[in-house]
Amino acid sequence: MPNKSIQQQMDIILEKKKGIRKKHIPYIVGGVVVLATSGWMIFGNHSAKFNVDREKVIVQPVVRGEYNDYIRINGQVQPISTIQLSAIEGGMVAEKVVEEGSMVHRDEVIVRLTNPMLSLHILDSEAQLAEKQNFLRNTQVTMEQERLSLRREKLQLDLDIDRKKRRYDQYRRLYDERLTSQEDYLQAKEDYEFAVKGRELVTERQRQDSIFRGIQVEQMEESLHNIRRNLVLVRQRVDNLDIKSPVDGQLGLLDIEIGQSVASGTRIGQISVLSDYKIEALIDEHYIDRVRTGLSATFERQEKTYRLVVRKVYPEVRDKQFKTDFIFEGERPDNIRTGQTYYITLQLGQPVEALLIPRGAFYQNTGGQWIFVVAPDGATAVRRPIRIGRQNPLYYEVLSGLEAGEQVVTSGYDHYGQAEMLLFK
Repeated sequence: MPNKSIQQQMDIILEKKKGIRKKHIPYIVGGVVVLATSGWMIFGNHSAKFNVDREKVIVQPVVRGEYNDYIRINGQVQPISTIQLSAIEGGMVAEKVVEEGSMVHRDEVIVRLTNPMLSLHILDSEAQLAEKQNFLRNTQVTMEQERLSLRREKLQLDLDIDRKKRRYDQYRRLYDERLTSQEDYLQAKEDYEFAVKGRELVTERQRQDSIFRGIQVEQMEESLHNIRRNLVLVRQRVDNLDIKSPVDGQLGLLDIEIGQSVASGTRIGQISVLSDYKIEALIDEHYIDRVRTGLSATFERQEKTYRLVVRKVYPEVRDKQFKTDFIFEGERPDNIRTGQTYYITLQLGQPVEALLIPRGAFYQNTGGQWIFVVAPDGATAVRRPIRIGRQNPLYYEVLSGLEAGEQVVTSGYDHYGQAEMLLFK
């Protein structure tokens, strides 16, 4: 019976209490906080603000004035041209006649090379030339002998023809007078005609031999001429073992040592032509589309201004820079030396009226896309988008976003993060 009573108590259904219970309070509070935060984000002023010491920032005005379109670059003096010195003929370095840094003149020997194989080649060419010359002389002697032999044979035939013609004429008259037989007459006639034909053959052979001898002599003389030319060229190769200066100038780097083997075409040094100078400068790739041949430039030295002009713009960009050559226009400095550095002002365009702000470190943080503009009361500065065009060493050209007379923060923004407003203390 007690077990039945317990079972009945377990079967009773318990009703849930209505209303807010203690365990629900944390959830309600969390929901209120979320709603409040969302409302503040949607409707409240939630721009980031940053407190700044007014004495630690640079504030400068926006002005309207003349924008001078130029850049400043460093240039280094170089010779107007540099000639590479190369070995025309290969060989071993026997002597360095001139040392690096010395002034040299055109055709002056700088380095002497040796090449025993060239000497052997010369001896071989001379032997071939002597052999050909002897052969040609022997051939000419033989031809002259044959020519004389043919002339002698022709003379003999001419004499034989004359004799047989007289005999033929005699027998023809005797035969006409019936004083000799027909057989003797015909035999005399045939002998004469045979002799005439024989002379014609010898004459033809003489003519053919003359043509052949002419062709043969011409070929042999051409062969001799080629051998002589080859000998001259080989001797010139020996002369090329003396490496000479092609121009007047200063010998620069001479990268060889005594006993070193140098192949034909190997570059061994260079010569600087000092008749004039040029200035080489590396310019930021940002200006590659604006720098062109003919632009004017100036630099100051010893209280004098010297004029330059862009001579050549190299198309290659290396390490975010491109090379440009300048030449002097007018007077040169008296004490100009290779390697000197000049600070050049390169004019990119004509001066124009524009809205300007002074250059500052803010550009590295913003890229010129925005800036902090100081409020009229000077207590705050608000971030504002702007657009910047050209720039020179002193100013940025403002295309939009600012007005003349406004004050802007031009110092660096490294510590401001995403701040939309600066509060000055």
